[in-house]
Amino acid sequence: MILNKDTAKKTAELLLKIKAIKLSPSEPFNWASGWKSPIYCDNRITLSYPPVRVFLKEEIAKIVELEYGKPDIIAGVATGAIAIGVLVAQELGVPFIYVRPEPKKHGRKNQIEGHLESGQNVVVIEDLISTGNSSLNAVAALKEAGAVVKGMVAIFSYGFDIADNNFEEKGVSLTTLSNYENLLEQALDSSYITDKELITLNDWRKSPSEWKQ
Repeated sequence: MILNKDTAKKTAELLLKIKAIKLSPSEPFNWASGWKSPIYCDNRITLSYPPVRVFLKEEIAKIVELEYGKPDIIAGVATGAIAIGVLVAQELGVPFIYVRPEPKKHGRKNQIEGHLESGQNVVVIEDLISTGNSSLNAVAALKEAGAVVKGMVAIFSYGFDIADNNFEEKGVSLTTLSNYENLLEQALDSSYITDKELITLNDWRKSPSEWKQ
């Protein structure tokens, strides 16, 4: 879900400007999953641009308070959302924890790093939503530890149907600053892509696992 169209377009504009998102319909990227894709997103790049990270921090914090009220704790999903999660927690003046993909193999064998008490209200921060599996794995770990997960806020989502279905199935509320639809709209408006490239990018979005250049 997108709360604010202007914020969605501005987020897309900034991500394209600093090349956190790259669109390359003619020379697709290879994802770790094996998919070929005309888009690549690495939101960790935003951390190198103070004005951009401040914008993201403030906008995510606004959404958290508007949608869920001030939580007891902000949780970031490792590793991509740790830094932005810390910034949001600082903006809201609340504690921060982060969730690993799986428990450590040594030491205290933690999956959740930081202090969390059972019954505390938590909002989870993500940098990017693709299928949603890793994000929902973090939610499951938090719930198992006794947290009351109010919802999740992410910087960007590809908007895959499988992600929507996964979040709905688990009953987890998701809000993103921007998504694929708004990205393409902004890219076309700014002449980053052509009308022909827009067709290719929309085709990929319909069936990303089977798409071929």
